Amino acid sequence: MSDLTLLDVGKLDDATRSALRRLILTLADSKRLMGIRYSDWLLGSPSIETGIAASSMAQDEWGHARLLYAMLKDLGEDPVVVEHERPAKAYASVDPLDAPFPDWAAVVAGMTVVDVALAVALDACAHGCFEPATTRVPKMCAEEEFHRSLAFAWYRRLAASRSDEARGLLRAATEAMLPATLAWLGADDAAARALVDAGVTQSGAELSASFRDAVGDVLRTGSVDVDAMAPATAWDAARARGPGHPDEEAVERARGDRNRMLFVE
Repeated sequence: MSDLTLLDVGKLDDATRSALRRLILTLADSKRLMGIRYSDWLLGSPSIETGIAASSMAQDEWGHARLLYAMLKDLGEDPVVVEHERPAKAYASVDPLDAPFPDWAAVVAGMTVVDVALAVALDACAHGCFEPATTRVPKMCAEEEFHRSLAFAWYRRLAASRSDEARGLLRAATEAMLPATLAWLGADDAAARALVDAGVTQSGAELSASFRDAVGDVLRTGSVDVDAMAPATAWDAARARGPGHPDEEAVERARGDRNRMLFVE
């Protein structure tokens, strides 16, 4: 997409503008919630080293979210209001992030499924025609390489574990996350098609293919065949996700409710 003319946001029709807003929000909200879920494991990780890695990834995700929210300025919105004043039911984060990861196997599955899916979507935006994405997202993608390498190393480690419980938890978490993730990444509704037509991103089929190529081999080590998994069918087009929303406690943390008086912009 690099040879396309940069998008003139001021000339977008209402439908395409709304679709672009939806894309920015689903990426930003997912990054913000991904950071929350990683931060839950700063002290509960299997080792000091993995706790440090979880801290680093949480910081990455929150930084990425802030940059993504800032892109809403190009659509005439105040990012501060969007970040700090929306209720949980308005969040557009992908479904697997709605609840805390219950165990380390779920963290590893989240790193491998959700984080990689977000990286695939971001990479497509980096090669599109929306200038804020082409200038800011490549650095995010470079930082995501660390997340992916850690995810794959841990996935293979748990998949090869002598513990039936560890392998079972990994497979169950992976299979639980894939349908909603595939539905989000492979979206082919009117808004998704509008962004493809505008040159902002790739089609759902292309994104899904890239994701399957990226994770297929590592998931097979855990006895999961991503090509056999079907996308979820429940769909909220306004938020580009399934029904439901993140838990209230996570959204309070994401909004910074408890430290609002300390906000410095």
